[in-house]
Amino acid sequence: MRNFILILLLVIGFHGFSQKFSKEEKVLILAGDVKTALPIYQIDNEEQHKVLLAQSEEISPKDKTLPILIERMKLALAGTGGGVGIAGPQVGINRRIILVQRFDKKDAPVEYFINPKITWWSELLNKGPEGDLSIENFRDVFYRSYSIRLEYYDLENKKHDEMVEGFTAVIFQHEIDHLSGILIPDKLEREKGSQYKEVKVYQKSK
Repeated sequence: MRNFILILLLVIGFHGFSQKFSKEEKVLILAGDVKTALPIYQIDNEEQHKVLLAQSEEISPKDKTLPILIERMKLALAGTGGGVGIAGPQVGINRRIILVQRFDKKDAPVEYFINPKITWWSELLNKGPEGDLSIENFRDVFYRSYSIRLEYYDLENKKHDEMVEGFTAVIFQHEIDHLSGILIPDKLEREKGSQYKEVKVYQKSK
C-alpha cells in the first residue's frame, strides 16, 4: 500500500511535464529556416481552424525543441506589427505555451510562459477592445478580470506564481483562452445577454 501511494504521488507530481513534442510537432516546429517566424494559423482555413479549436496539452519545460518554438513564436508576433500576445495553437502547436507583451514592466518586454494557469480572477472587470491574430478584421469589446493570479514554468522547470493587473492581465486571459480552444467570437456569442454594472473606484490622494 505504501509503495502504491508513493507511485501515485510521483504520477501526480509529474503529470504532464514528462510530455515531449511528438515527431509530427517537431517536424512543424523545425520546418524551413528555424531562425524565421512560423506562420500564424487562420480561422478561414478549415484545417487550421480545427487546430485553433482543439485543447492544448502541457509540455515538458526541458524539451530541447521548446526554445526553438518560443523564438519562432516571438518572431511571428513581432511580424504582426502590433500584436501583443500569441499562443501555441496559433502556430499549429496544441501545447500550453504562450508569449505575452508585459506592459506592466519597464520597456514592455515580450516574455514566454510554459504551462500557464490562472488560479484566481478578480470580480472587478476591465472593459476594452480585443482583436485576434488568427481572425482577420475582427474586433469587439470584451469584459475580462482586472486582476489575476498566474502560475507558470520557465525553461529551467522552475515554477512561478505572480499577480498581474490591467491590460497585461487581459492579454494573459485572451492567450490562455486559446489553449482551451476558445476564440473571441465564440466568447462573445456565449456571453451574449450578460449584464454588467458600472463600478466606480477611487484612490486616496497623497
